[in-house]
Amino acid sequence: MPSGFGILGVIGWAMLGALLLYIAYVVSQRSQGRAVKFSVVLIAGLLIGGLLLNSLSAGLVSIPPQERGVVINSISGTARPVGPGVHFVTPFIESVSRYSIGQQTYTMSKTPSEGQISGDDSVTARTADGQEVFIDASVTYQVDPDNIIDLFIKWQDRYENGLVRPQARSIVYNAVAQYRVEEVYSTKRDALQAKITEDLRGVLGQNGLLLNSFLLRNVTFNQEYANSVEQKQIAQQNAERARFLVEQEKQEAERVRVQAQGRADAAVTGAKGEAESQVIKARAEAQSLELIAAQLKDNPNLLTYRYIERLAPGVQTIFLPSNQPFLLDPQAFIGPTASRPATSSAPASPTPLAQPFAPVPTPTPTPTPAPTTTP
Repeated sequence: MPSGFGILGVIGWAMLGALLLYIAYVVSQRSQGRAVKFSVVLIAGLLIGGLLLNSLSAGLVSIPPQERGVVINSISGTARPVGPGVHFVTPFIESVSRYSIGQQTYTMSKTPSEGQISGDDSVTARTADGQEVFIDASVTYQVDPDNIIDLFIKWQDRYENGLVRPQARSIVYNAVAQYRVEEVYSTKRDALQAKITEDLRGVLGQNGLLLNSFLLRNVTFNQEYANSVEQKQIAQQNAERARFLVEQEKQEAERVRVQAQGRADAAVTGAKGEAESQVIKARAEAQSLELIAAQLKDNPNLLTYRYIERLAPGVQTIFLPSNQPFLLDPQAFIGPTASRPATSSAPASPTPLAQPFAPVPTPTPTPTPAPTTTP
């Protein structure tokens, strides 16, 4: 209530107090034999003013924006809602119950300091396969301004402990019983939360409350099952590691295979290249021989010249028979060069082949001594 309305009440009660003091003063003076008259105007003014101000103070009600009010008539037993603003109610006959329409959160947790109730307030439930689980949850809700009369009639101010908490715990318990334990904490956790939210929203909506969200905060187990879950997770991790190692080995084998295939492909490519190189080389040699044959056909003395050119670096003087154009078989030019003495089957007078070479000197035979006979 604003301070102005309180001041009106204070002034009203002050005026009534002044009226009583005035009456007491007049009575006291008269008891002492003094002639003091009552002032009817003063008494009426104080009385009317005090009653009026107290009535205004009791009848004016201010509702802030975050609240809604329910006006209850104690004589007729009726109730009517009032919204934000200043309202006048019948003093001493009508009263106002206020409700906050802001969001409120009720938490049920295993941790003593988190929930509204001290100690372990988590929801104990059993899954479809008989495992015991402990659920920590939070319910965020608010009063429905359009159904505030229903809320007042059914629950007054007991809706948190009388409606929200028991309904949430019951719905969580029934919903968990429809899922297996692995689904509750892993694969179907979102589906479980969605189902609880849907069921709880319907129940609260029928009683004048709006559900904003339901949060499934934590799922825990008894120690025995927790140990088994831990062992299972360790086994799964080991299996995953083994699969990873196998996959790694497969990748390594594939890498080696690809590498070997690459070397084989390189060898085949190299062999093909070598073969093509040999073919090209053979074709080039064949073309070269064809060119040589064509040149020899047009220039018969070219073969002799090439042969002499090969022998020239190691020979100083060469004698050729006058009746034979070649010293050796012309086919020797094609084969490897060999040094051998020049011979002739018929006697002929040798003639020098080239002039700057000096004649080879004839070795002088050494006389052989006659044998000596001893008598």
